[in-house]
Amino acid sequence: MTLPKVVRGRAWKFADNIDTDQIIPAKYAIYSLDEKELGKHAMEGVPGRDTWAQGVTEGDILVGGSNFGCGSSREIAPVAIRGAGISLVIADSFARIFFRNAINMGYPIMQSPQAAEAVEEGDELEIDLEQGIIRNFTKGDEYRAEAFPQFMTDLLKMGGLVPWVRKRLEERRRKSSATSG
Repeated sequence: MTLPKVVRGRAWKFADNIDTDQIIPAKYAIYSLDEKELGKHAMEGVPGRDTWAQGVTEGDILVGGSNFGCGSSREIAPVAIRGAGISLVIADSFARIFFRNAINMGYPIMQSPQAAEAVEEGDELEIDLEQGIIRNFTKGDEYRAEAFPQFMTDLLKMGGLVPWVRKRLEERRRKSSATSG
């Protein structure tokens, strides 16, 4: 999976302090690790959103408030959101564990307090991931997101931590073979 330069989709708005138990309730995490299956149950723990995943169109964008992804270190929380068809998550702020799990999985997230406050559910958004620019076509507004350090950008572009490590190991093996041969 490669990271697209630009993402466009409809916004789904969520409040502050959405925790990983709300993102993917534990009862679903136990019986399946299949991304699409988990995606069918994403956000079921959020009151009033038990059928949310059924309305998502592939490429839509989730916009959360502060402390998004708090709670337990459920690594599959970003996987479930991606499995529902959400191309990326924008939030005012992320819980550290969700932030790191998303990056490790190669799933794009963006921190933008301005966008998190201004975007409303249903707004049409376009995000330039490389520039960190969020355009709201519905309102005619533009917001900025905080840039990632280069190594995190590299992780995202590679599809996550595992492909990134594999590439580094292969480079090391080639270098070692070239010097010992």
